[in-house]
Amino acid sequence: MKLFVGLGNPGPKYERNRHNIGFMALDQIAGDHGFSPWKSKFQALICEGNLGGEKVLLLKPQTFMNLSGQSVGEAMRFYKLTPADVVVLHDELDLAPGKARMKQGGGHAGHNGLRSIHSHIGADYARVRLGIGHPGHKDAVAGYVLRDFPKADEGWLDDLMRGISDGAAELAKGDGGKFMNAVALRVAPPRSSATKPKAEAKAEKAAREEVAPDTRSPLEKLMDKFK
Repeated sequence: MKLFVGLGNPGPKYERNRHNIGFMALDQIAGDHGFSPWKSKFQALICEGNLGGEKVLLLKPQTFMNLSGQSVGEAMRFYKLTPADVVVLHDELDLAPGKARMKQGGGHAGHNGLRSIHSHIGADYARVRLGIGHPGHKDAVAGYVLRDFPKADEGWLDDLMRGISDGAAELAKGDGGKFMNAVALRVAPPRSSATKPKAEAKAEKAAREEVAPDTRSPLEKLMDKFK
């Protein structure tokens, strides 16, 4: 079994906060992949399902962010899991909005949810870092993460959530490369020639027109060589 942990704070007051992007990601996976209804257990909301042949438990701690590790530790002990079976999805200030990165092990970088998990299960778990951007000054961080995503962010946020859901089966299999590819296809899909910006298409047309077709006859080409 794999344990996917989304980090956030419980209750409708915090539902759309930047700090709750981990909860949002699990909600997207649960809804798209037919997981069981959410129920209360391990000081968390949990549901179960199957991703690419892997049994997966989704867990949203309801302890508030700073005590997330209590819930994660309880679930791990109950199912006899190791940190290698755990993937934590969380907000990341040091990534631009809409960016996602995978990381195995390492420090908590001051993130209170990760700090709590470290204290209960150690550092050897996988993380999916979900970029929310930085307010520019450390004194503004607390207010920034506890504010809702603005309407202007809805486009990239929806793409990121769908990308995570698209790659969820690969994440369950431990294939970080394929998971990140699935995210990238949603967040930054390859451009077809039909969707190239007008300036780019115009430049290509101009370049083609600069190379005029050679309309000389074979005899004229031969004569030009001896000029």
